[in-house]
Amino acid sequence: MRISSFRYSGAFGMVHCDSRRLGSRIGVLLSACALFGPTIAEGIEPAAPRRSAFRAQNAEEAAAWRAASRAELFRLMRMEDQIAAHRLDNQGRSALTLDARSLSTEPSPRGRFARHEIEIASRPDRRIRVVVTIPTNASPRATPAVVCIHGHGGNRNIVHDPSSPYRGFATALAESGYVTLSTDVGQHEVQGAERTLMGERLWDLMRVVDLAASRPEVDPRRIGCGGLSLGGEMAMWLGAMDERIAATVSSGFLTTMENLRVGHCMCWDFPGLQEGYEFADIYSLTSPRALQCQNGLRERLPGGFPIELAERAMADIRRAYRADERLDRVQLATHAEGHVFDVAFGKAFFDTMLGPSDSR
Repeated sequence: MRISSFRYSGAFGMVHCDSRRLGSRIGVLLSACALFGPTIAEGIEPAAPRRSAFRAQNAEEAAAWRAASRAELFRLMRMEDQIAAHRLDNQGRSALTLDARSLSTEPSPRGRFARHEIEIASRPDRRIRVVVTIPTNASPRATPAVVCIHGHGGNRNIVHDPSSPYRGFATALAESGYVTLSTDVGQHEVQGAERTLMGERLWDLMRVVDLAASRPEVDPRRIGCGGLSLGGEMAMWLGAMDERIAATVSSGFLTTMENLRVGHCMCWDFPGLQEGYEFADIYSLTSPRALQCQNGLRERLPGGFPIELAERAMADIRRAYRADERLDRVQLATHAEGHVFDVAFGKAFFDTMLGPSDSR
């Protein structure tokens, strides 16, 4: 059996947690581990100061920083007009029409959920397809939902594949009573004039959240997102920029911009980003909502996403959660594998932060 472990480096030393032993209790224990103190990344020089870096000392200052930073980032991603039109009601539903069309429906092999292929309008001139799983016995407005995000070379179906690096985490959640939603993430081509690739990726995912909030089974207060690699990056952005996301699991991405400048695709960058922000600042926009970052101890080196850089970034992220007095909602979970999604950690975190599904 694969062993997953959590390592936390803080004021009380190093903590290892084995998910094979902990089972469903791991989410509670990991939340407690996150209280121990700041992470330590020895031997790594601190990053250069950023123009818009998080510097708040209390919750009021943190809220002001988040509002200003989101506005600036939406502007840099050329999304201002979309956000202005994206008015939400008190149930998190957008004023923009989805024009949803059902393309197919089929039961899961075990009969625990139904798989739906649905097409929605991302923009008036762009339609996207979404795989939606609905638990067989889902209760109205009582079911948590998770947007499951793939990485480079993937598609909306691969997050259900247990033989892939995603370890079938979408199916694991679906069989446990979650609504899951997955769509294709844009790879390297901008589709719309005067847009950015990151803005298009994020907007498509926000429209998937719109679909989740519109579903009669979904509790709009219990929507999460999770992904690996590019999917972990987009989980970071979605959790940071869409406040309807109550819990984020970002796997295989916590690092620094400097690390991604060599040996990595530069599709993460857009004009103005690096001058103002570090990835830790983007993650910090998620506070005070729940955030788990996953990193494998066998990530490829050099390159990859080494734990030392993840720990340094997490130290910065924790400053935001400390200002909001919500250190119990942020954690760095490390596992014994490489560039993969750890299903046990992710599901335990969603169960803890979103609450287990009422339909199970």
